[in-house]
Amino acid sequence: MTTRPAAMTVPAVRARKVRPAEAGGAPPLVMVTAYDAPTARIADEAGVDLILVGDSVAMVVLGYDDTLHVSVDDMAHHTAAVARTRPRALVLADLPWLSYHVSAEDTVRNAGRLVQAGAQAVKLEGGRKRVAMIAALVDAEIPVMGHIGLTPQSVLATGGYKVQGRDAAAAAGLVDDAIALATAGCFAIVLEGVPAPVARMITEAVDVPTIGIGAGPSCDGQVLVFHDAVGLEDRVLPRFVRRYANLKAEGVAAIAAYAADVRAGRFPSDAESYQLADEAVAALGLLGGASKSA
Repeated sequence: MTTRPAAMTVPAVRARKVRPAEAGGAPPLVMVTAYDAPTARIADEAGVDLILVGDSVAMVVLGYDDTLHVSVDDMAHHTAAVARTRPRALVLADLPWLSYHVSAEDTVRNAGRLVQAGAQAVKLEGGRKRVAMIAALVDAEIPVMGHIGLTPQSVLATGGYKVQGRDAAAAAGLVDDAIALATAGCFAIVLEGVPAPVARMITEAVDVPTIGIGAGPSCDGQVLVFHDAVGLEDRVLPRFVRRYANLKAEGVAAIAAYAADVRAGRFPSDAESYQLADEAVAALGLLGGASKSA
């Protein structure tokens, strides 16, 4: 009988800073998004280390053009769906826009709602300006993952989804941000849309794991959006996405075949329909053509 691996915890993630090339090093962390029970089960059975209930649900599931339109209620709803599957992977939930920007009290209250929904940790975007909020969360015993570089919740301020840290000053600022987040108590930091050499600098500068998305191979882990990785989302293909399947095309073909069978009278067949016992057929007078017309 195969033994199920122990459940992933925040301390276990925090301990995965050591890179594989070093003596006794562990493999890089694997994180993927999930927003409901079926995708959470797929991710967990595939053996990922962390499941992120991302605010990207706004774009890939709910149909919005950005991540600014989801609420704490939305995030709690999707987090609960993922948590009900009781995955081995650590369940992490994004704090949505405006849920941690006003006050420390609001931040802790909103993060607490996500924890009560089933999250084992929360993630928030931003650098040094978020230190006070991170400290409040840590003080409330809520584990926090940071997120710097391209921060989608800042899309209005940055004018789009643009790679960050391209010049020396900006790169140095990101290093300073990462150090501040780690010092404030973040157990890991997502680096998004950052040049690979800058991501390497950040990874070497902090003692907590970095998890990259569009940040090159030197991070302590990687994350992709589930729908991007399996090809359910095919409208946009960022450079950093590698598609491992084309489920949208397969799904379209499957539903088209179903529609064709219905229209041609091939579905459902007798084998796919419930039948009556012969005596019930006789008693109801459903014989020959009568049973067909009924």
